[in-house]
Amino acid sequence: MLTVDRLDAIPPALQGAVLAVGNFDGVHRGHQSLIETAEAIAGEMGAIAGVLTFEPHPRAVFNPDTPPFRLTPDADKLRELDALGVAGTVVLPFDADLAAMRAEDFVIDLLVRRLRMVHIVVGFDFCFGKSRSGDVALLRYMGEMEGFGVTVLDPVGDSDCVPGESFSSSAIRKALQTGDVALANAQLGRPWSVTGTVLRGDQRGRTIGFPTANIALGDYLRPALGVYAVRVVLDDGRVVPGVANIGRRPTFGKPDENLEVHLFDFAEDLYGRRIEVRLLAFIRPERKFDGLEALKAQIAADSAEARRITAASA
Repeated sequence: MLTVDRLDAIPPALQGAVLAVGNFDGVHRGHQSLIETAEAIAGEMGAIAGVLTFEPHPRAVFNPDTPPFRLTPDADKLRELDALGVAGTVVLPFDADLAAMRAEDFVIDLLVRRLRMVHIVVGFDFCFGKSRSGDVALLRYMGEMEGFGVTVLDPVGDSDCVPGESFSSSAIRKALQTGDVALANAQLGRPWSVTGTVLRGDQRGRTIGFPTANIALGDYLRPALGVYAVRVVLDDGRVVPGVANIGRRPTFGKPDENLEVHLFDFAEDLYGRRIEVRLLAFIRPERKFDGLEALKAQIAADSAEARRITAASA
């Protein structure tokens, strides 16, 4: 996938494209419909289909003190777009200047003059420009004036959604925060995951027979704190089942949220390696134990349940 993060360096291959435009946090099934529509239109026009997205997420710019909320930080988003076969992605830096740009200037200066797009595909609630003053009605009007096509997709949903809701990043965040991993994954079209470099922790897990790989959560959304059945994708492509805890480790008085995963039947050194932890199911909420023996017994029970879940979903 060709990726460009500077508007003054747009290569000819990405000019004259049919663009699917949005934040694409999660790259969920609604986003996938936008991209599929752009690709279908591009095929009919003999043009390239691409994606225009924004980093950082506007929410982080307007509300910098907001708790972590990203389903897919920038590297994950690009990885998922690449996995969908997107030919090219333009990552537009979202800053104070862009936020202050008039909606008409956003279209004429960025979309028409610099990107030279021939068609734009957006969701029904797409807004742009200063104070979100631009909407799909303005986009359609400007398309008629400037000579580009506009396709607006209605909400997309099916039986995997809560009745009356469509696929959305907000719905997926809510599902994860309430421990409904099945609903979140169904709307994503894949397991939600956290990717990071394995850090050296206090190595307490190996002393009780359950060594863990520890990953900082960073900008990722904090899902329901507790224990999960997971699959771990190693940096060499191997996939290993396991059990993970996301939380503060209250038995040991740790204050910060952390992800620690125990890989089944695995004894290799993972320090410094980058892994992806895919959540399959929520097993139980996090809780404090009276001592190590009680904790060990519960981890053994959690591991057995995680083994059952990962085997059943293989």
